[in-house]
Amino acid sequence: MAIKLTKKQLAVLNFLQDFTEENGYSPSYREIMTGLGLSSVSAVAEHIDNLVEKGVLKKVPGAARTLEILNYKHEETIELFKARMMDCTEEERKVLEKAMEILDL
Repeated sequence: MAIKLTKKQLAVLNFLQDFTEENGYSPSYREIMTGLGLSSVSAVAEHIDNLVEKGVLKKVPGAARTLEILNYKHEETIELFKARMMDCTEEERKVLEKAMEILDL
């Protein structure tokens, strides 16, 4: 079963990923707030808590800059796509590649 994320939750994850790749550490809640144009730090905290609850984000309570994105894509799905692509027509391959792109696999 796929994990459903809201647009804001995806925005938070994308911001976290980009910021961490650029800086080598995760952003503060205030940096997330500013970067995404959110109204308050508590709004960020709510999104973070929801992402932790859904199992796509990990944090160390009471410690700063410890946000870590977990792999929330099901490896079984990726393997199914790979297996199907090994034995398909060129037209089917294009459809499967587009589906993988849409699913960000």
